[in-house]
This record gives sequence, structure tokens and C-alpha cells, in this order.
Amino acid sequence: MKVRLGDWNLQKVDEINTVSREFVAGEITVAELKAAIEKIDRKVIDFNWPLKILGAGFVSVAPMLLFKATWVDLGYAFFVGIFGYLAAVFSGAHVKTPYVSAGFGGFVVGLLAAALQLSGLATSAGNIIVSALMPLVPGVAITNSFREIIDRNTISGVVRAVDAVIIAGSIGAGVVIGTSLIQILFSQIGG
Repeated sequence: MKVRLGDWNLQKVDEINTVSREFVAGEITVAELKAAIEKIDRKVIDFNWPLKILGAGFVSVAPMLLFKATWVDLGYAFFVGIFGYLAAVFSGAHVKTPYVSAGFGGFVVGLLAAALQLSGLATSAGNIIVSALMPLVPGVAITNSFREIIDRNTISGVVRAVDAVIIAGSIGAGVVIGTSLIQILFSQIGG
């Protein structure tokens, strides 16, 4: 038996939880529960592209509020997060090597944030990077790995945790390469 890695559809999880609560409360029968689960399993739930892009931007802005960043940096985090998300999604569609898409998304985020700071447009590349990486961070995978380990599904929990750590490492490597590259370019141009 293989552990399936990848995205989690939290809307399906919510629907399964709702149906299971209805069953426990005696509101539906076993046959109705089975039919509902099969219907949810077959359902393809996806958001349209404009909503995904907008969501990536807003997710990127939230940490900036904690950093008490300037309004300008907050706006940059919105757009850098969108570009990082798009880079990860489009590279993932063309590159079949796992973890490369996350690294490329991190590369774009690091490159853009460092370029904004080095050009004097932004005040804190670090805050922009941390915020703009939020759409790429495997938070659900990390949470589910802990849940599985707590539920004594040790093998699948550890596999998911290792997968999340590799994704995070790929993102970090991409950021380091992107920021280093732009610093080298700016030092050559300026020096």
C-alpha cells in the first residue's frame, strides 16, 4: 500500500465531516452515508484561476500584518506571492521532477523580493519573502502528518512529514539561489 502524497482538498474533508456527523446523530442510514461518501469522492472541487490567484495574493499579505510592515511592502508581498504561486504552478505542469516546482516558486519569490529591496522600492525583503512564501508552504501536509502520527499511522505520518520537509527545503533552496543571484547581478551593475 502506497501513501498518496499531494494536495488535500479541505472542502471534501469538510463535507465528509458533515456527513459523518449526520450519521452519528442518526439523521442518515448506512446506505445513505455510503452513497454520500461516494458522491463526494467523485466530485471534482476546484476554484477558478482568478480566485486562486487572488487567494495566493491575500494569503501572502496576512503575515505582513503581523510584521507591521509598510503599506508599500504589503502591496509588494501581494504581487510577489502571486508571481511565486504562478511560477510554482506552471513549472509543476511542465517539470515532472518532484519538488522542483516548489523550489522554482521560492526562487521567483526570493529574486523579486531582493530586487525590490536592492532597487530601493521595498524596505524589507525578508518580510516580503516570508509572507510571499505562504501559498507554497506545505502547512496542511505538516498538520496531517502530525495527526496521522498521533493516530498511530506512523509510516504514512512520517512519509508525509518527510515530504513536507523536502518541499520546505526546496522552497528555501530556491529563495537562497534567487536572492544570491539578484545580489550578484546588482553588485555587478552597481560596481
